[in-house]
Amino acid sequence: MKKSIGAKTYLCPTPVLVIGTFNTERKANLMTVAWGGICCTKPPCVAISLRKATYTYENITDRKAFTVNIPSEEYTREIDYIGLVSGRDTDKFEDCNFTAVASDIVDAPYIAEFPMILECKLLHTLEIGLHTQFIGEIMDIKADESVLDEKERIATELLKPISFSPSDRNYFKIGEKIGRAFIIGKEIKQ
Repeated sequence: MKKSIGAKTYLCPTPVLVIGTFNTERKANLMTVAWGGICCTKPPCVAISLRKATYTYENITDRKAFTVNIPSEEYTREIDYIGLVSGRDTDKFEDCNFTAVASDIVDAPYIAEFPMILECKLLHTLEIGLHTQFIGEIMDIKADESVLDEKERIATELLKPISFSPSDRNYFKIGEKIGRAFIIGKEIKQ
């Protein structure tokens, strides 16, 4: 029997994304978000949801661009720190010993040390309630060769991304492959 636990933000797990932006003086900033994901295929888009009080909210609104940096599990401590402090008060790139690289496609920085980056221009803004959803059109994806398979696709087992569980506030490694999408389901009815 299922027990009702109320309306909560418990979609488990969620991806851990680090958003890169520039402020009005072109100072690079980072923010960890867990409210985000792919939201459209054509054009390729990603959505992230932020509170208006955040520094990143101001930066995206001003610059109309952001990067989505995908951390591997080795950066769990740093991504947690990035989510704990404000860029108004500290330089998160410096604090974490990260290298800020200015995108040559959008007006935003990315983290050189992270294995995968989505460079996004702001396409839409949707006021939801406490959060505002920013939809960014993915203009390019940059990936370290070390996380690409033989067909130059991102290999999750090489990328080693992490996820966040809102219900118990923990980070998790992504587990092992359990089946091929769009193939294993065909076994149900032959």
